[in-house]
Amino acid sequence: MAEGGGWAAMRERRLAEPGAAEAYDAARLAFELGRSVRELRERQGWSQAQLAKRSGMTQSAVARFEAGGTVPTLPVLERLAAALDVSLKVGFEPRGHAA
Repeated sequence: MAEGGGWAAMRERRLAEPGAAEAYDAARLAFELGRSVRELRERQGWSQAQLAKRSGMTQSAVARFEAGGTVPTLPVLERLAAALDVSLKVGFEPRGHAA
């Protein structure tokens, strides 16, 4: 690395680039949604294939989603919520107050 500072400094430089913060937020959201669905699926004792069948998706689509590899549309989230027998809650929070 030509510039010093290590990982933290590089991360700060990268996040300062145009569009980087938005891309980071989208990736974080995809990861958190996927983690939530995986936790709900596991509580049901279901495999990814079982959730896929109940939600009208493929197992590979469920796997990608749970890994944070895709940002789902609202209709996909609604199908997953219905399959998992939970309510879907979508909202807005002021910046800086999100966990």
